[in-house]
Amino acid sequence: MIELDGATVLLQWAAGGWLFLWVTTRRREVGLGYGWLQRLTFLVLAGGSLVAAFITSPTWEREIGTIAFMAVGTATLAVSVIRRSAGVAGQREVVERRSQRVAEMTGIDREEQRFDKTAAEFPPVLDLVSAVVGLIAVLIASWEAGVGADVEILSITRGITSALFLGALSDAMLLGHWYLVQPGLARAPILEQVRWAGLLWLPETLVFLIPTGMISVLDGTIDDAYNGLLGWFWVASVIGTVSLIGVCRLALKERQYSAVMAATGLMYLAILTGFGQDIVARVLLSP
Repeated sequence: MIELDGATVLLQWAAGGWLFLWVTTRRREVGLGYGWLQRLTFLVLAGGSLVAAFITSPTWEREIGTIAFMAVGTATLAVSVIRRSAGVAGQREVVERRSQRVAEMTGIDREEQRFDKTAAEFPPVLDLVSAVVGLIAVLIASWEAGVGADVEILSITRGITSALFLGALSDAMLLGHWYLVQPGLARAPILEQVRWAGLLWLPETLVFLIPTGMISVLDGTIDDAYNGLLGWFWVASVIGTVSLIGVCRLALKERQYSAVMAATGLMYLAILTGFGQDIVARVLLSP
């Protein structure tokens, strides 16, 4: 059994999301605004984790880890704002290439977004550092949620896996929206996020089957108080999530720009079923 705690869930979401933000920013293709939006979102989630913890029952080791995560994350956001004049290398190259093409075709110099090539760019490794600090806080929270050595190991495994899974799903959906802001962005960044979501679906499913796990709910050993309905709801969420991720991958194979928007809508649904897959299992397996 593991303890379900809203503060820990919010912390997992923020830390996992920040890791997959780094997966995108390291490519140097997506504009700085996307990073600002994501960092602010995950800082709010981490702040919500602290509020939830102090309203219920704070565990100081986890809260200290969360505060450290927020401090490093805030510093990372500040650096990205300070160095905004340099833009992002990949985005800068695309803007310059397209402006040159327009000028060659029409003879008109297109007004383009100006970047300072002499300024230092934001180093994406800072996002990785922030994510690692957040995941350490998740590890501490998951260790505290377990009771007994074997259960502590299982709790840590579930905590880290859930953080990565929820983070990948969330970032895939949020990145899909950014294609409206940055038209012409290549599909490689969102394909990578969706691919990670699909890969992480398997360990996310397996860690909740390890005893004591969801099999005990499905065979009636653990009573879900709804005659087994919640156990089968979990099964439906598991199947629904991987199905939606698969259809999303297929949608992104289409050449039309609208395919990205369709994939974003599918990831909206995948987040709902993904949270059902994770949270329902945690509720049923709580002591």
